[in-house]
Amino acid sequence: MFDSFRYLGAAITSDDNMLPPNLRGYAPEVTGIAKTNAKVTISQQGRVIYESQVVAGPFRIQDLNDAVSGQLDVRVEEQDGSVQTFSVDTATISYLTRPGRVRYKFASGKPGREEHKTQGPTFATGEFSWGISNGWSMYGGGLAAGNYKALSMGLGRDLLLLGAISFDATQSHAGLPQQGNKSGGSYCLSYSKRFEELDGQVTFAGYRFSQRNFMSLPQYLDARYRNQQVSNSKELYTITFNKHFRSLNLSSYLSYSHQTYWDRAPLDRWSFSTSRYFDIGRFKNLSLSLSLNRTQYNGKNDDSVYLNFSMPIGGDSSLSYSQQTSGKQTTHSASFYDRLDSNNSYSLSAGLNSDRRQSFSGFYSHQGSLTSMTASASAQQGQYRSASLSLQGGLTLTPQGAALHRLGMPGSTRLMVDTDGVSGVPVNGGGSNTYTNFFGKAVISDVNSYYRNTASIDVTGLADNVEASRPVTQITLTEGAIGYRRFGVIKGIKAMAAIRLEDGSWPPFGASVQSNGREVGILDDDGLVWLSGIEAGASMGVRWNGETQCQLALPDPLPQQLLDEGQNLLLLCTRRAAPASST
Repeated sequence: MFDSFRYLGAAITSDDNMLPPNLRGYAPEVTGIAKTNAKVTISQQGRVIYESQVVAGPFRIQDLNDAVSGQLDVRVEEQDGSVQTFSVDTATISYLTRPGRVRYKFASGKPGREEHKTQGPTFATGEFSWGISNGWSMYGGGLAAGNYKALSMGLGRDLLLLGAISFDATQSHAGLPQQGNKSGGSYCLSYSKRFEELDGQVTFAGYRFSQRNFMSLPQYLDARYRNQQVSNSKELYTITFNKHFRSLNLSSYLSYSHQTYWDRAPLDRWSFSTSRYFDIGRFKNLSLSLSLNRTQYNGKNDDSVYLNFSMPIGGDSSLSYSQQTSGKQTTHSASFYDRLDSNNSYSLSAGLNSDRRQSFSGFYSHQGSLTSMTASASAQQGQYRSASLSLQGGLTLTPQGAALHRLGMPGSTRLMVDTDGVSGVPVNGGGSNTYTNFFGKAVISDVNSYYRNTASIDVTGLADNVEASRPVTQITLTEGAIGYRRFGVIKGIKAMAAIRLEDGSWPPFGASVQSNGREVGILDDDGLVWLSGIEAGASMGVRWNGETQCQLALPDPLPQQLLDEGQNLLLLCTRRAAPASST
């Protein structure tokens, strides 16, 4: 509702993540084209909110937090040293709240600046959205900070077959020492509809019309405390359209935005992309994609075109050709990509530009149990050479133990699993496997909050002397929680054993053999049992009638015939454990 800004303080808010996915809010989308392997950084008011490595070609970032609003600054750092920068004004449909539900957010503190410092007066803000009825929602909020005040109110309406629409108005009042008092309004109209019969989605957002003297709090802070010239926006029109042509297996995306200002030239951005998958003879899943972008400012055009053709060549490998044109420069490149396994992948490419300069690049990614690693290198004839290496990992420390692991989002929900002290056990939580450490602990990062998550042991990857008696567990965690679950894992030799009591008889049918509180075997009616977790010198108990009746003592060392030929064990069950012999 109000533009985001950094602050040092406290906040309390309702959490939409507790709702089903189809009832959550929207998030802005950032698209662009990288000329080389590049790092994309998205910031707001100087604060980095997203950072990711992308490969050469079109990129689309769709996983930003839906709490982000206002202007986003995008920086694309290429490996040749060049930098692309552009801004994205987020204009999304206001969320329609379910009938009878109230969403809210309250915050108070001091506005922040670089190096964790604060600047400006103490502020307080509150926002709400109330589902009035099955079709209407009302939302609004207020913001106060010293000589700055803002109040906003709006209505949203579910038009059913006609889509959804919302309108809100914001009034601000700011007192500046040199410029006096400034008051102005800003008005936003949003509309969205999915055309099922066309298999397409159109979104229009007249976000926003702002009067000349309207100021957001970040603009007020810049003018009041940082002596920065404020560029007042006037109108922003944004329209996007997505369409999938099922018969052609083709998808298209079109967007246009027009931003005008009270004190400088307007800015226009066009973006179009289309892609198609098709087959030619025995060649399957070929893909062809095209991306066009234009930015127009102050009478100048900045155009870019990207064309890509990709062909799978077996397994997880593919060959591709791309042509990228930016301004008067055109680059042709050929690439090879291969996914070695679920944890490792790499790509190699070679190119030639309009100046007949050759270029080469490579990219490698590894997802390990303890860290995520990416390495890349690129070079262009007579221009530059570049190489980078990135390692990311985390440490989770709990009363149940500690484990190094791949790094998820800071403060994200995690699950620590315990395999009863058995190391090297492959555990899967939805992505690639992670392996337990020396103490039998592992952490699954980026677990979904408020979902029933399933974690399991990859039994196909267990060592021959390891068995999982409880290989699957489920858990539902709140946001930022660290959960804990224990798997039933037994390590040791497996063998058939005959158990005898001191009087020569054997325990009754169904008696349970247990080791360290875990069941490792059940006797048949002849006193035979298939034992798991046999280790030299270990002690096991035999239970029936609800209690442990006698003890087994395994020999130390284990008989060589048992290790080499898998011979059966003859075990004596006594009140005081006695040595065993092989049969």
